Amino acid sequence: MSVKRLENVLSGKLNELKEKGTLKGKEMVITGVKPADDEKGPRCFIEGRGEKEFLRMNSNSYLGMSLHKEIIEAEEEAARKYGAGPGAVRFISGTYQPHIELEQKLAKFHNRESAMLFSSAYAAVMGIVSPLIDNETIVISDELNHNCIINAIRLSRPTIKEIYKHLDTSDLEDRIRSSIGKGKRVLLVTDGIFSMRGDYAPLDAIAEIAKKYDLGFEEGIILIVDDSHGVGAFGKTGRGTEEYTNAKGVDIIVATLGKALGVNGGYLAAPSTIVDYLRETAPFYIYSNPITPSEACSAMKALDILDSEKGRQLLENLRKLTKRFEKGLADLGYEIIESEHPVVPVMIRDTKRTSELVQYLAQHGILATGLSYPVVPKGDEEIRFQVAADHTEYDIDHVLEILRKFKEAN
Repeated sequence: MSVKRLENVLSGKLNELKEKGTLKGKEMVITGVKPADDEKGPRCFIEGRGEKEFLRMNSNSYLGMSLHKEIIEAEEEAARKYGAGPGAVRFISGTYQPHIELEQKLAKFHNRESAMLFSSAYAAVMGIVSPLIDNETIVISDELNHNCIINAIRLSRPTIKEIYKHLDTSDLEDRIRSSIGKGKRVLLVTDGIFSMRGDYAPLDAIAEIAKKYDLGFEEGIILIVDDSHGVGAFGKTGRGTEEYTNAKGVDIIVATLGKALGVNGGYLAAPSTIVDYLRETAPFYIYSNPITPSEACSAMKALDILDSEKGRQLLENLRKLTKRFEKGLADLGYEIIESEHPVVPVMIRDTKRTSELVQYLAQHGILATGLSYPVVPKGDEEIRFQVAADHTEYDIDHVLEILRKFKEAN
């Protein structure tokens, strides 16, 4: 087939995405970072925007760890000791001492027997769901679960797939009850924090429902939680939605090193037999290089900080700034979905107005994420702000002032 003919087909597909409003287009390129000062948090510079400074209100680095001196130094030192990359997959010669030590730390942090590193949390979910599904497995999933969960289930082709209404434990219970006798095993999968909205799964109630019906299935109900936006940003000590809801009975936790911990990579924490099995069967683990040894060392340093008094202070500051922002938005008359999580959605409920506000914010040096139809249903258009511990009260008040001016002008 002529590549030109393929290019014509793909150009048509790109035009379709543009017409639907889902074309992401050219990526914004950050060319540098200006460190925080006494009044302002970090600022970044963007290609083509000269020396204009931008405040990131759309970063997943909830604790600002990626800019911490100790974490950067840990990565630099490890790179000099082990080199820039692992050079192989884990089962050949790509397992380094820092990988083992980090897995042990993560297991201890989550009070699990074992942990297992992946190149990302997306890869972790994609890697573990399929090996845990056979032709007598039923999968039950929240309707707003992350794309990685949706794709993992789609590719795994379980015997039955049930989707329950978002956070609706009654609907969840009905679907579990109606599945009895139709399969030997249930995989119950949910996000911990739902990243578009900042709301969280009631894991305590979900775990109790799973326990209630566990004996109805020969191989039980396995509760899997992807808490990538929760770990490090939610709960008194940053242990995520499981800690916040005081849930008992989560079997497998998946999370990331690339959000609140500020580094790169993903992982799961689970009973040792499950981890041992997944090391032998998860393709995203077996056939992909791991994170670098230096990334593992910097992640260990970030985990040490999180699990210390300094980490608790960062979390307390994050909660304080989040509440300051939410109160300011409410006082200005903006509709929000309130939560202690630092994702703060401002519900605009109009595509055109959402786009206008995102552009207005960017013109004033503020980066935020607009979510419009068809990414979200019509009427649910929003701007997602993300608060970070290295923001300052000045930063929060500055964003609120820009939002006040927009509201008055429109």
